[in-house]
Amino acid sequence: MKIAVLSGKGGTGKTFVSTNLALAAGKAAYVDCDVEEPNGRLFLKPENIESTSVKVNTPLVNPMKCSGCRKCVDFCKFHAMAFVRNHPIIFPAICHSCGGCALLCPENAIKETEREIGVVEKGTHGDTCVITGVMNPGEESGVPIIKEALREGIAAEENVIIDCPPGSACAVMESVTLSDYCVIIAEPTAFGLHNFRMVYELSQLMGKPCCVVINKESEPYAPLEDFCKEHNIPIALRIPYSDELASIGAKADVASEAKEEYREMFKSLLDYISREAAK
Repeated sequence: MKIAVLSGKGGTGKTFVSTNLALAAGKAAYVDCDVEEPNGRLFLKPENIESTSVKVNTPLVNPMKCSGCRKCVDFCKFHAMAFVRNHPIIFPAICHSCGGCALLCPENAIKETEREIGVVEKGTHGDTCVITGVMNPGEESGVPIIKEALREGIAAEENVIIDCPPGSACAVMESVTLSDYCVIIAEPTAFGLHNFRMVYELSQLMGKPCCVVINKESEPYAPLEDFCKEHNIPIALRIPYSDELASIGAKADVASEAKEEYREMFKSLLDYISREAAK
């Protein structure tokens, strides 16, 4: 089973829930797809880390061969090329490495070169395989790194917990694509509800069953409760606003390892997800 854990914004508790779910699952893979700022490894502290470079192909134009036909520029639907001073120039940050420009060039003036955009780290924390995607600073898209991290995770274990990036952009969609079930983390605030609605809409557009975990709850927030009732979204778990949990997190520890009460809480959540996903 592949479970994607999402949130509408950073700081909601997505990594907190993901890491605890991974440990509750026993023999499982935790895949951190939040490649811009992966922090699950700070809590799981994986050992025996192996790192694999992630590279993409980037076109390189030889102006001496270019005839100025513009076929490559006209073909590129991502606007990663422009025609300047009688030959095309490349914008690597928005190139999707499709290779079409090189194939179309009648003068063979375009060749592809490999460029590293990040790495995928693989290690272990007890029975948990910890896989972390890390994007190089300054890169625009981490999607190729996410794909590689997910490939490693799915190959490693049958049960996979996917720690998605926050929000609802392309990187989130890529992280969710292979999942069987989505867990959306929400804060019981007006801002939290706004962001939760965006991620919920994304899960529905992608046809993924989902539940919500309300984190840092001191008391029920009526608009969030009403939205869940209106859309038949099950509230699978309510995590209280807790000084103890905050203290555990501040020490970079995992709650389910620090206290049996929390381990049972996340085991119950995992059992609930398993039942729902099987329907």
